[in-house]
Amino acid sequence: ITPASMTIVFLSITIGTIMTMSSSNWLMAWIGLELNMLAILPIISKPKTTRASEATTKYFLTQATASAMMLLSSTINVWQTGNWNILELKNKFSTTIMALSLMMKMGAAPIHFWLPEVLQGTTLQTALLITTWQKIAPITLMYMISNNIQPTILVSAGILSMIIGGLGGINQTQLRKMMAYSSINNLGWTITIMAFSPNMALMNICTYIIMTTPIFLMMTNMSTKTLQNLSTTWTTSMTMTLSIALLMLSTSGLPPFTGFMPKMLILNELISQKLTTLATLAI
Repeated sequence: ITPASMTIVFLSITIGTIMTMSSSNWLMAWIGLELNMLAILPIISKPKTTRASEATTKYFLTQATASAMMLLSSTINVWQTGNWNILELKNKFSTTIMALSLMMKMGAAPIHFWLPEVLQGTTLQTALLITTWQKIAPITLMYMISNNIQPTILVSAGILSMIIGGLGGINQTQLRKMMAYSSINNLGWTITIMAFSPNMALMNICTYIIMTTPIFLMMTNMSTKTLQNLSTTWTTSMTMTLSIALLMLSTSGLPPFTGFMPKMLILNELISQKLTTLATLAI
């Protein structure tokens, strides 16, 4: 791929996300997401391998299904209310479909199946792009409609994401798959608190993005793709290996690291909302 075409691709990804974030109309938000999705496909398929082609196909089919669900939801809402405004999503059926489509776009459980597979089939730089930048637009839309979504749906999906993310990463030797399950787990925390404190959900996802970015960049720098690679890098780059280990502990929410702060605030909010059982389950 030539530098000029790569510039166009990255520009399209950026414009697509900004368009979705800044729009108040469902149609414009959908166009932004479509532009974003179509622009990232050449990046995922850049390595000329079978795994990359498979990952591109899986990503495209999942995102296209999510986009179709999103369009269906907003169309049903327009029939009911006569309004394309994002904040006017009042129909319960539409809201449920919209919430599911946004979860599918982000890679949250129970529609998370594509994320570990896609990440495993791409390069580390692309995996970084999918786990960070690609989540910004759907989370912004979920933030905007959070008042209308039934808390039961968000909490159920959130708890399920936490469980799947936690258990799925245990038996992994591939670092990209581990990071995918880490992403699912963090999305679980974000979605759970979205029902009660959307601002806290945004803070949690921003903290996650800030912590994940250096992990992927250091893994790219050291060309580490498995835990076995990571264990042998200790001899060549001690500082970087130690930094990755500390950042991973931080991402998992271990005190006294940065990642513990949003999780502690989320648990505090859940307890103050008289959801002690939920907070205990989250722990």
